[in-house]
Amino acid sequence: MPHFNPLIARLSPPPVPSVLVWAKAYDGSRGPLIDLSQAVPGYPPHPDMLTWLAEAAGSTAYTGYGAIEGEQVLRTAYAEHVSKVYGASVSAENIQVTSGCNQAFICAVMAIAGAGDTILMTNPFYFNQETTLAMLGIGVELVPCDPYEGFLPDIEAIRSALKPGIRALALVSPNNPTGAVYPADLLSRIHALCRDNGTWLILDETYRDFLPSGSGAPHSLFSADGWQNSFIGLYSFSKSFCIPGHRLGAITASPALIEQIAKIMDNLQICAPRSAQAAVARAIPALDDWRAGNRAEIEKRADALKHVMGRLSGWRLQAIGAYFAYIRHPYPDIRSEFVAEKLAKIAGVVCLPGDYFGEGQESYLRFAFANADEETILKLEERLSRFELPGI
Repeated sequence: MPHFNPLIARLSPPPVPSVLVWAKAYDGSRGPLIDLSQAVPGYPPHPDMLTWLAEAAGSTAYTGYGAIEGEQVLRTAYAEHVSKVYGASVSAENIQVTSGCNQAFICAVMAIAGAGDTILMTNPFYFNQETTLAMLGIGVELVPCDPYEGFLPDIEAIRSALKPGIRALALVSPNNPTGAVYPADLLSRIHALCRDNGTWLILDETYRDFLPSGSGAPHSLFSADGWQNSFIGLYSFSKSFCIPGHRLGAITASPALIEQIAKIMDNLQICAPRSAQAAVARAIPALDDWRAGNRAEIEKRADALKHVMGRLSGWRLQAIGAYFAYIRHPYPDIRSEFVAEKLAKIAGVVCLPGDYFGEGQESYLRFAFANADEETILKLEERLSRFELPGI
């Protein structure tokens, strides 16, 4: 038998492809498949974005290696965007461009922690972040989130968990999987605890652009005293510009940390896709109105799901926001993986089981509702109301 790295071999297969296998067994009897599994935009990119991508991809200017930290034009455009969104002063030197936000996370983690160190996460957690830490040999301790408090992190639980030597606390807001949006004042209090403990706060804001209209700045951490020595912001361009296949994300951190991350990037990939960087640099200022329209569309989809869940007996909408809803299914003694499998095969509704997001999540399902339009979401009422588990 071949010998594999045990840190990798013990990991489960990637969750989304596993769930999509269930969907292949659906016979279509309840209508077209409703895919709420993966967080992908349920509408196409702007035509101008496609034009800019084609132009850049067809140009010899972007066929060679680029700057490890990212194209200067994108670093500048994104720094200006961050400064505007947060009312803070952020420069291009604070930006590292990566191939998606998962790569941003692994780069940030590798720069501040090593095998044997410990990083805090919430329970439930985003599974790709947990498996990243596992394969790096970094220990994970979990801070529980109370479902009856909207799955917000508990400040006292975090205070208790922040023991000496904890390298970082990793948060996601708007949250994956629950959709919970962490209030700005809560994030400020958490950051203060981390800073006082010598612990980095890593905040993944992949779904930031889908906060409700008029929400204001998501937080004030980029203006906090000493933020560059205690805070790391992560972001993805994939959802906002509908280009997940082009793999583009960003880290906002101190220039000193960016210098460390560049060493990692040089070994992982050298540089993120250059033509996509050029296109996104043009899109950031040009497509503001289009992005605002998409935000409004996602809000409509969230409202449609709230309407549906309010009419169903036994199913409970536990949390919702940005791209995700966390649903308590009506089978308390049955693991969500079994429920999700049968939902896919029998009802043609594909979602992720809460089991994939941490211990104690057996009663929940994650619906990535942004994938489906309002009309499709409304069809969930009939699908779920008629659904029965075999033998129950």
